[in-house]
Amino acid sequence: LGRKDHAHSHFLLRNPKERYYGLGEKAGELERSGRRFEMRNLDAMGYDARSTDPLYKHIPFTITRTQPGLSYGLFYDNLASCWFDLGNELDNYHKAYRSYRAEDGDLDYYLMLGPDLLGVTKQQVQLTGGTAFPPRWSLGYSGSTMSYTDADNAQERLETFLSLVDEHDIPCDSFQLSSGYTSIGDKRYVFNWNYQKVPDPAGMAQKFSRADIHLIANIKPCLLQDHPRYVEAEEARLFVRDGQTDQPERSVFWDDEGSHLDFTNPDTQAWWQEGVTSALLDVGIGSTWNDNNEYEIWDREAKCYGFGSPIDIALIRPVQPLLMTRASEQAQRTNKPDTRPYLISRSGCPGIQRYAQTWTGDNRTSWDSLKYNIPMGLGLSLSGFYNIGHDVGGFAGPKPEPELFVRWVQNGIFHPRFTIHSWNDDGTTNEPWMYPDVTHLVRDAIKLRYQLLPYLYTLLYRAVSMQEPMIRPTFLDHEGDERCFLPCDDFMLGEQLLAANVVERGASERIIYLPDNHVGWYDFWSGEWFAGGQSITMPVDISSIPLFVKAGSILPLSIGSNRAHGRDESQRQFALYPFQNNGRKEAISWLYEDDGTAADALAGNHRLTRLSLWHQQDRLDLNWQHSGTYESKVCSFQLLNPTDDARPVHTNGAVLTYGRFYDF
Repeated sequence: LGRKDHAHSHFLLRNPKERYYGLGEKAGELERSGRRFEMRNLDAMGYDARSTDPLYKHIPFTITRTQPGLSYGLFYDNLASCWFDLGNELDNYHKAYRSYRAEDGDLDYYLMLGPDLLGVTKQQVQLTGGTAFPPRWSLGYSGSTMSYTDADNAQERLETFLSLVDEHDIPCDSFQLSSGYTSIGDKRYVFNWNYQKVPDPAGMAQKFSRADIHLIANIKPCLLQDHPRYVEAEEARLFVRDGQTDQPERSVFWDDEGSHLDFTNPDTQAWWQEGVTSALLDVGIGSTWNDNNEYEIWDREAKCYGFGSPIDIALIRPVQPLLMTRASEQAQRTNKPDTRPYLISRSGCPGIQRYAQTWTGDNRTSWDSLKYNIPMGLGLSLSGFYNIGHDVGGFAGPKPEPELFVRWVQNGIFHPRFTIHSWNDDGTTNEPWMYPDVTHLVRDAIKLRYQLLPYLYTLLYRAVSMQEPMIRPTFLDHEGDERCFLPCDDFMLGEQLLAANVVERGASERIIYLPDNHVGWYDFWSGEWFAGGQSITMPVDISSIPLFVKAGSILPLSIGSNRAHGRDESQRQFALYPFQNNGRKEAISWLYEDDGTAADALAGNHRLTRLSLWHQQDRLDLNWQHSGTYESKVCSFQLLNPTDDARPVHTNGAVLTYGRFYDF
């Protein structure tokens, strides 16, 4: 412990055979041994997904898996900048150690005992407040690009997007409105509409609404020194204060200087909510993208209001984006109290997942980013951030080549946040139709995403209600299989799907390790069954999306949906993937449904279906049981047999025929 300051360190004996996970969105491999990491919220635009550190979020949480298989978590409840050394440092005078070092704050930490890795992750989510439950449409494809709103004819470019998704038959549910709509010159001014670029914001919002595509507006917490409302905010003392002069702090921001709003001041929160309401919600834009909120204020003694107890920014920097996002959420809830809000935040700390979806920031376009964003996302998931994704196609740098773009889309469809976003060096735009020769492959991948929406929405429900991660490393469900702990690009989507995306340029084959789950796996496309605990080699071409289904699964699928809200769905498909072995055995799957937006959905206004598949030597028995008060629009189901299993399917004494529809 520091005697002249509040810096402190925590050292633990390190067993070289231990494995370390967590720390959120860190670059490189998912297992963290032998490296050193810094927690300091930073706008790392164009980062290298293999090596750049630090990044956007402050997540001081590690999971340790000991050699015998016991796991424990350590969550340091401190928001000051800190470092984790997990075996990078060697000291001749001490045994092998790991360390946590913080430049300020208190040494408060929580210890969470496993016994398994999944149990530790779930405890971290419970401790930090659970997961937000956004509308169903948030699982659809979301378009975005800086180039549209930077253009002089921004509204025209944005409205053209509506006709392009129809022209190219691309399912789409939302569009993320980059900050160019607030510009004066080349700079950004939150809550300021540039009416030369966007002459009629309300009319534009109505056109998007009629197309069933939601607008999500970018907002930033720093007011540039010449912002039209800067003096107003300064006179109301809404900014973080300079540590020496008590004037508003000044920081570099968007090619100028500005002052950061202080969300530990209730007056700031009220001002912000008024701005969100009048500038966005009142014109028909119902969702917010809380961006550039890393609070890079490097005057450590800059003062925050602290809800009445002034506190240095160095002690609470990562909580400012959390409070900013919470203020946005409160404005959205007040505006539409019967509807679940949707928000995005780039920065934050444990707890931000209570309010918003997040993503791994401004990645650089490269094959490395495609590959290493996968463990980066899994690291977030293990750390309790379940609703996550990446900028598909890459945000900064060159435009993606056609093969890279296709592979990125094929990977992105399996992440909770599926957004194609860009700010390409040459001014081009990453769009599904950017390369006509491969647009059909992009369309096919996106339509697969929409086919899987009932399964994805059920995973979202389980993330919210049961703290179950949506995407997960293969070892999380197969800790007894040591092969799953080796570095790989595969991951689980829930417990039933194994995604083995192609992430190498020019690949003609893909080696896939199928975890030893004791029941085997089915190829989603061919229906072929494979035993677990083995590697298989599959030939691939640019159209290939390797995907496997755990045996025993009943996979709920959508039929021909072009929107994720589900309002038009009256029929459902169920694909059966039976166990191979004989003997009476039950397998359980789930399906969650609601109206897609209702605020009281978790209070019973939903339908949760328990699907039971009993396996016998000569037959399969399918049963289901509904709970909840929601009257689903899905009134019939079609039974699919993707495999070569010829056993008849019985329910309620009747024999079902594959391909026919039945009351559900």
